[in-house]
Amino acid sequence: MTSAPPTLPTRLPAHHVIGGAQVPAATGATLDTVNPGTGQVIGTLPAGDAQDVDRAVASARQRFESGQWRDMKPAERKKRLLALADKLEAAAEEFAVLETIDSGKPISDTRNVDVPLALGTLRFYAEAVDKVHGEVGPTGPDKFSYAVHDPLGVIGAIVPWNFPLLMAMWKIAPALAMGNSMVVKPSELSSLTALRFAELALEAGLPDGVLNVVTGTGQDAGAALALHPDVDMITFTGSGPVGRQLMRYSADSNLKRVSLELGGKSPHIVFADYPDLDRAAAAAAWGIFYNQGQVCTAGSRLLVQRSIHAEFVEKVLAVARTIRPGDPLDPATQLGAVISEKQMEGVLTRIARAQQEGAALRLGGSRARVETGGFYLDPTVFDSVSNASSLAQEEVFGPVLAVVPFDTPEEALALANDTDYGLASGLWTGSIDVAHAFARRLRAGLVWINGWDACDITMPFGGFKQSGFGRDRSLHALYKYADMKSVTISLSQGFPA
Repeated sequence: MTSAPPTLPTRLPAHHVIGGAQVPAATGATLDTVNPGTGQVIGTLPAGDAQDVDRAVASARQRFESGQWRDMKPAERKKRLLALADKLEAAAEEFAVLETIDSGKPISDTRNVDVPLALGTLRFYAEAVDKVHGEVGPTGPDKFSYAVHDPLGVIGAIVPWNFPLLMAMWKIAPALAMGNSMVVKPSELSSLTALRFAELALEAGLPDGVLNVVTGTGQDAGAALALHPDVDMITFTGSGPVGRQLMRYSADSNLKRVSLELGGKSPHIVFADYPDLDRAAAAAAWGIFYNQGQVCTAGSRLLVQRSIHAEFVEKVLAVARTIRPGDPLDPATQLGAVISEKQMEGVLTRIARAQQEGAALRLGGSRARVETGGFYLDPTVFDSVSNASSLAQEEVFGPVLAVVPFDTPEEALALANDTDYGLASGLWTGSIDVAHAFARRLRAGLVWINGWDACDITMPFGGFKQSGFGRDRSLHALYKYADMKSVTISLSQGFPA
């Protein structure tokens, strides 16, 4: 994509998309859309509640039961989704700019990472539509048995604010590919690209009601969606407390399925035998500072073997000092703004607590670019952190790195697994034996060896322990949105008379 300065859109999405129409909230209430890079209000969104969710779910249910999308030939469903992908590609610059002004991400990231990955996700699942096969059972000659994948029905997706378009696509693309209808509730902090994508879906020929987007707060629209008795599944990416509440809502309503991705406190382990410490240091820095540290797989705990600890930390600091917060709309910016003033203040509070607990602040620790009114933080590095401290155990979700030294591989493994989370992990080593041993024994759904965040749409994404359950990405995600149905036909022996 271009590296030229972006042009701001002349129009921002400002309505729900329900049943093929763009509509305001039933109450007429609105929420402000704030640009994190300036702290300024740039538009309004509908403040949806249970009334809006009811309309959206009814629309999705009616469309699902009609069979217009569910029973469409797979090749035709594939064709519609690929047409939608083409429209997204044609509007890529618009989506990149919307994502930047809505979430504070650098335009270089939204242009070169977020939008292309979202586009690739949509095309991956579109191409998978006509490659879903059932099974034939090995029954005797008096029966013919087979199993098929049936779409679940109405899927409710609650999407986070850190990767608004990409996380939405990880849920929308496989759910629609399998023949479901959807109601998507994006974060009230970053709803613009989800609304615009729903508009594109109508232009691409998806039947009205197949994809509905309702904006609003989690307490109002999100809770109503999760409690709705006509929603068959909630798929969610976000915080642990909200994930727990969604499971309660499932139990209190219709026992709808729940798929949760709840973040992490990922260990990034560096052994002394890795031959290229400069490469590992660059990966360690970007593993925490990318996207302003607002990444569920961020390598927020850097475990370094003691014999190289001092040298390696200096290398990480050297990289970190080159990463400066800047205007998200400037193509040269590498570090943008965090999502909101509340999030910024929360990160600063955790930094202050880490200092009180005795961690050694080596870099940053402060708000940046105060004069802009935006929500910027300096890259922050703490050294000699206790793995039992709050900084090492609690998810900060900001550009804050905790360095923990270790001596032996056994100690590194124990430290790595000493967390309530289990989403991602990684290690740098020159030993194939250590690599394989850690790959099997790290309690995490993702293990990266000699590279951080090194997998793609073809590999499943999800965690162990309190990082949730269920998988996004890969064909495993496609089948998540379906039920298995077994069919057995009893046959007469011989030919009919």
